[in-house]
Amino acid sequence: MSGTLLEELAAGESPPLVPLTVAQYHEMIRTGILADGAPIELIDGFLVWKDRSSLGGDPMSHDPRHASAIKRLQRLERRLDPARYHLQLQLPVTLTHADEPEPDVAVVQGPADAFDDRHPGPADLFALVEVADSSLRYDRTTKQRKYARAGIGQYVIVNLPEERLELYTEPLPAEGRYARRTDYVAGQNVSLTLGAGESIEIPVAEVLPR
Repeated sequence: MSGTLLEELAAGESPPLVPLTVAQYHEMIRTGILADGAPIELIDGFLVWKDRSSLGGDPMSHDPRHASAIKRLQRLERRLDPARYHLQLQLPVTLTHADEPEPDVAVVQGPADAFDDRHPGPADLFALVEVADSSLRYDRTTKQRKYARAGIGQYVIVNLPEERLELYTEPLPAEGRYARRTDYVAGQNVSLTLGAGESIEIPVAEVLPR
């Protein structure tokens, strides 16, 4: 009995797939093939549903604790100079011709109106943040690989199941990983480096939902 395409791909027995480019992905949104704003991102040229559910929950749902963490992170915007930096929440960043993920939070260099005609790219990004529950393994593997290869200097996972923040620094683009991981728990602050020697402090206790 023949297997599914995914099973054949895993076994190395299928013909090669043809990935989408970012331009083709944008055209699918423009023409209504994909709904604008749907929780879908382009990873390695393939459409991936963003998992914002709780562990064991409906993958199509948006867990309240995930949403709460994002709203808490949004407060960081008040501590940024809007003429020099801004936060972007669950919106695209263009990493390569076939990669346009939508991290939960992006710390972007420059004012928001500097990106009226394009999405931020690696040179514009100081840090990316993913809030993880059921997506924890995916965020530690696939997302880490994509962000490290793009040279993103700081990657944070808000680890809801283990109630901690994981800070990944010192990207190794050729290896698709970060050389350093540091974990922070309630009572500690995560310091993210910005430009010109500036930084922003993230109190772990203020990010994690109660």
